[in-house]
Amino acid sequence: MKKAFAPTLALFLAALTAPCVMPAQDKLSGNVRHVLLISIDGMHELDFLNCSNGLGTVNGGDPYCPNLAYLAESGAHYTQALAPFPSDSFPGLIALVTGGTPRSTGVYYDVSYDRNLSPPAATTPGGIPGGTGLCPGTRGTQVGFDETIDFDLSKLDGAGGINPAFLPRDPDNFCAPVYPHSFLRVNTMFEVVRAAGGYTAWADKHPSYDFVNGPSGAGVSDLYTPEINSAPVALPQVMGCSPLPDQGTVTASNAWTDSFQNIQCYDKLKVQSILNEINGKFHDGSSSTAVPVIFGMNFQAVSIGQKLHEKSLSLTGGYLDSVGTPSAPLLGEIQFVDESIGAMIDALAMAGLSDSTMIVVTAKHGQSPIDPNRVTRIPHDVATGKAPSDILGGVGTGLVGGGLVGQALEDDVSLIWLTDAAQTASSVKTLEANEALFGGGEVFSGAGLQLLIGNFNSRTPDIVVTPNVGVTYTGGSKKIAEHGGRALDDRNVMLLVSSSQIPPMTITSAVETRQVAPTILKALGFNPNALQAARREGTQPLPLLPY
Repeated sequence: MKKAFAPTLALFLAALTAPCVMPAQDKLSGNVRHVLLISIDGMHELDFLNCSNGLGTVNGGDPYCPNLAYLAESGAHYTQALAPFPSDSFPGLIALVTGGTPRSTGVYYDVSYDRNLSPPAATTPGGIPGGTGLCPGTRGTQVGFDETIDFDLSKLDGAGGINPAFLPRDPDNFCAPVYPHSFLRVNTMFEVVRAAGGYTAWADKHPSYDFVNGPSGAGVSDLYTPEINSAPVALPQVMGCSPLPDQGTVTASNAWTDSFQNIQCYDKLKVQSILNEINGKFHDGSSSTAVPVIFGMNFQAVSIGQKLHEKSLSLTGGYLDSVGTPSAPLLGEIQFVDESIGAMIDALAMAGLSDSTMIVVTAKHGQSPIDPNRVTRIPHDVATGKAPSDILGGVGTGLVGGGLVGQALEDDVSLIWLTDAAQTASSVKTLEANEALFGGGEVFSGAGLQLLIGNFNSRTPDIVVTPNVGVTYTGGSKKIAEHGGRALDDRNVMLLVSSSQIPPMTITSAVETRQVAPTILKALGFNPNALQAARREGTQPLPLLPY
């Protein structure tokens, strides 16, 4: 197998050669006893095709993701895999671990609205109004499950994780704070495995990814969630990252996402956790434990490579053309991720786990637009441009009372929750009369919206706007792409299922990433219908696999 590991990863891997401690509870039937799930956030199917086949103008025409290509040689490659809509990280990962879309999971975005919950006990750093006296009397609140619920989002560990004072509260349960895991309406595959005595692990980008635990709050045995929006700091435990390579973006006002180089150090923390777990240790290597039955992580490097304009270094990521030729920064991120996955492949082999481990590589979401000529940032690139919520008066400052728009989430999509649903039809007319301001596209409400995202409930938006491809709602020029929308650039992601039991095959029929969770359970010998969302939505395991 052709590999080109970065020196730091090769040296780091050599340090993790402790004997593998096989899990005592690993009594699963069949040859698949472990599943490693990897999300390369932003990784389009087009990115995988280009990097595995090679492009004439990149890397001398040779493939530039040899380890991903290697996985495809012993696995199923699905070319028409779609992430859910909205194509945000929260619904994207939730689909991967529950088998469901927001219509059954109840989670539409990381920041949303719930008409039945009460505001948090304290106003959040993200600006969600709060107060101890607002529950149970006030129903209807913005819900923030991003970095702003950390005790201190500037700290890598969130200074202790989630601050309950920043969480929405349940007026029907003595105003108890609603954690992300209890906000989720269905169980996760981690809970299914833990209920059978299995050991599980996951690593992701915010403490709010607590939701992978599922409603029980206990689905993941070893959850590691370093805060990606914290201030970058030296990482002495990661080779090549003390000091950080990009010293121009390490101020208190910076985040790991501000640098093409530093984001790799952040991702290496999670790569290190996977390598430790393969070797039968806790994510930080502190003690021996079981090799997880299900474990995995997300990579952020490719997503940053797709959308960052790093002004301090005069570097712009993204693509050079409509066929997906990567810019130099994006190429470096794809190669970094591929080398990291190569290190995991080698670690599994060294631990004697290659034949018993199925590897699934996909993405929570894509990124839009691929074609750089379609980039349209509103209002930055359109002098008269406005986001849809601003056309309706803005959140909390609008047409009636305290504001018609109770909440709006706007990336390359607009989700709008109104304080008065009776004004939905008139609001839609206002938007349709001003489509040139928000970038055109489609406006969904009523039955059309129900078909798109499910029946109306306490959490569904009243209006959804999907603008033309390339339109992003941002006041600055830092980002050249985003996700959340409905375009193929947002949703057509890579999907590989690799195992020694699977002959190489390419499947061109349409599938969805929500089929990953029931596939994983079936491969491990569990009933896929143990997933509540899979039962409700009729989600089937991926086709043509020998399980």
